[in-house]
Amino acid sequence: MTSTPTTDELAERLFSAVVDTLEVASVHLGARLGFYRALADAGDATAGELAARTGTVSRCVREWLEQQAVAGLLSVDEPDAPADLRRYRIPTAHLPVLVDQDDLRYLTPLASLAIGVVKPDDAIVHAFRTGTGVPYEAYQVHTEIGAINRPQFVNLVTDWLGSVPEIDLRLRRPDARVADIACGTAWSSIAIAQAYPETTIDALDVDAASIQAALANVAATGLTDRVRPIVQDAANPDLPGPYDLVTIFEALHDMSHPVEALRAARASLADGGSVLVADERVAERFTAPCDEIERLNYGWSILHCLLVGMTDPGSAATGTVIRPATVCDYAAQAGFTRTDILTIEHEFWRFYRLVP
Repeated sequence: MTSTPTTDELAERLFSAVVDTLEVASVHLGARLGFYRALADAGDATAGELAARTGTVSRCVREWLEQQAVAGLLSVDEPDAPADLRRYRIPTAHLPVLVDQDDLRYLTPLASLAIGVVKPDDAIVHAFRTGTGVPYEAYQVHTEIGAINRPQFVNLVTDWLGSVPEIDLRLRRPDARVADIACGTAWSSIAIAQAYPETTIDALDVDAASIQAALANVAATGLTDRVRPIVQDAANPDLPGPYDLVTIFEALHDMSHPVEALRAARASLADGGSVLVADERVAERFTAPCDEIERLNYGWSILHCLLVGMTDPGSAATGTVIRPATVCDYAAQAGFTRTDILTIEHEFWRFYRLVP
């Protein structure tokens, strides 16, 4: 727990936060315009060279390069050289953070996601005044969410599932079936298929744009015979089971009707099957002030997750800060007899196994 800041400390904190916000926006801009990728693929460049590589305007590119160097994100060979002759590069140590999409330290999509959640500003204000919520589609962040979660799915799913013997053994059986609920762009589904070659996975999501991206990702990885992206509401009681495992990665808190979704998941299980939920590793109870993880999750909640979850009538209005007691309560309401909090180590997520 941190202490409440003094007046001067708060002023300094907000000033620093504005600087950081502008730099986050600059990272988003660099990613969207392909600047980082062009520097990584073709090497150092002047403003004119980078503009030519990316089809952009040299004067604007020069200002961005100077800003990135001032912020310490890029390096410049000769700061005293004429502005148009200065050469800029990505330091080798920064490549995993800015460019390598499979590295666990890749955070460029997180910058874009932070910009994306404030885009529907008027709709957010309206939702606070009316309680009507903001549709997920209004944010247009499905690509960024998929990209920021991709590295951990690609690198860690095998360890997560392998650490639970009941799940691991079940998925090694011939013709094992998995439902990956709220799969987004399907990197979780792809990772499960790659880790367990005998499985077939129904990758389910209510967002049509996410499923379109999922179809492309599945095709690119050559898994169309085993991963089937489908537009499907998680709360629909007619899930196409039976499944040996149902997964819900970082999505239960977004659902308008989480109990109904868990109830549908339980009904779709084969005998001996189970549900694996991963959601935010927040504190077990409210405290204030609190640490950065709690601050991060409340930030996402007020701008995005709570509002997305409130779009349907009768919403549970969970929000990002979904505590263990809430998950256990939802599972009990859905008819599960046991909820195990697993010992999987993760800085941001807590894992639960729900047993019928």
